[in-house]
Amino acid sequence: MAGGPPPPLEPSPLPVFSDEGFGDKFLRKTRENPLVPLGCLCTVGVLTYGLISFKRGNTRQSQLMMRARILAQGFTFAALLGGMVVTAMKSRK
Repeated sequence: MAGGPPPPLEPSPLPVFSDEGFGDKFLRKTRENPLVPLGCLCTVGVLTYGLISFKRGNTRQSQLMMRARILAQGFTFAALLGGMVVTAMKSRK
């Protein structure tokens, strides 16, 4: 058995952000992980262009944009997971 004191019964306290509004929180989160908003903007841009292509009857371009949208969503999801991993690593130190 490992020697030493037992682990604490209560978890470590979370940081408190006093009176943080939506804009302040958005800017803080964007600074912490700037790739997520970038991925969201790319996804919205590709989706919009794909819908415009679909409306104009350009089905080939529309299909390509819908596939690109999936890639952009994957990038956004990977950026979100990467940001979570980095935040977890920082909290361990």
